Amino acid sequence: MAGARRTVALWLLICCALIFAMIVVGGATRLTHSGLSIVEWQPIVGTIPPLTQEDWEATFAKYRATPEFQKINRNMSLAGFKKIFWWEYVHRLLGRAIGLVFLLPLLYFALTRKIPRALTLKFAVVFLLGAVQGALGWYMVSSGLVDNPRVSHYRLTAHLGLAVLLYAMLLWMALGLLRPRSVTAISHPRPRRYAALITAMIFIMILSGGLVAGMRAGHAYNTFPLMAGRWIPAELFALEPWYMNFLTNMVTVQFDHRLIAWLLAFAVPAFWLYARKHVAAPRARLALNLLLAALILQIALGISTLLLVVPVALAVAHQAGAALLLSAAVWVTHELS
Repeated sequence: MAGARRTVALWLLICCALIFAMIVVGGATRLTHSGLSIVEWQPIVGTIPPLTQEDWEATFAKYRATPEFQKINRNMSLAGFKKIFWWEYVHRLLGRAIGLVFLLPLLYFALTRKIPRALTLKFAVVFLLGAVQGALGWYMVSSGLVDNPRVSHYRLTAHLGLAVLLYAMLLWMALGLLRPRSVTAISHPRPRRYAALITAMIFIMILSGGLVAGMRAGHAYNTFPLMAGRWIPAELFALEPWYMNFLTNMVTVQFDHRLIAWLLAFAVPAFWLYARKHVAAPRARLALNLLLAALILQIALGISTLLLVVPVALAVAHQAGAALLLSAAVWVTHELS
């Protein structure tokens, strides 16, 4: 039985690695403005890319009919189109690969009864959420195939958030199979609650980062720690009603993202110091150390990305760093549970 649990856990970790790659490639696709290059959603037929010159011309012709080409990329050549096409194609191909890598082993494990009964419903939920994620991806893309050639930042944030949620769920289940939570490693229940709270804060920060990315708010106020020479920008509540500023005001969206980062910059080291007084297990201590290191790396990447006005490589690394930070937080929470 232990061998079966490890096999299932390995499969889940492979799925996590693919979703992590999907998050990174998705960030690169957005940053290279490639997301609207494929104007159709063809889950089966779309697996095959253009193979001949005629295929490429036909695909390019469909793109030339979009508002993005007509308003932004009118001078784009076929060679330039191929560059943005391949980013979006790889992104979609990864999505299809994740679906197959998850579904086919799931059916095998279910038929051979290698999946613990307690996880059956959770796997069903993950599969349904994965299907929703695919549809949500196209729903996001379709929002940019209209007069305003930009995807909805709400839909982009939802798409990113669901990907991250699926990643965290699979990682949590894999850790549960590798290390069943039968013996507590701490002498006080508070550290586990604080770990769960920090994990939730990191998830919220990722969502706020999705809003920043969707509104391209990282291209404004490229100074740190001040914004336009002030700690609190004057335009923070420029819109009416006031609550819409948190969703549609570029200044407020970036300010909120910074604020959550500041909160984590204080909360995680404080948690690290507090938890080490109650944690004796080496694995839990290692997880705590990785959480602190991941936070330092992520803050450094975020500040660098902002000051250098969002270079693609750094921005992609920042998105990958967010996933790594969440991974460390999930691991800490699991170790303390």
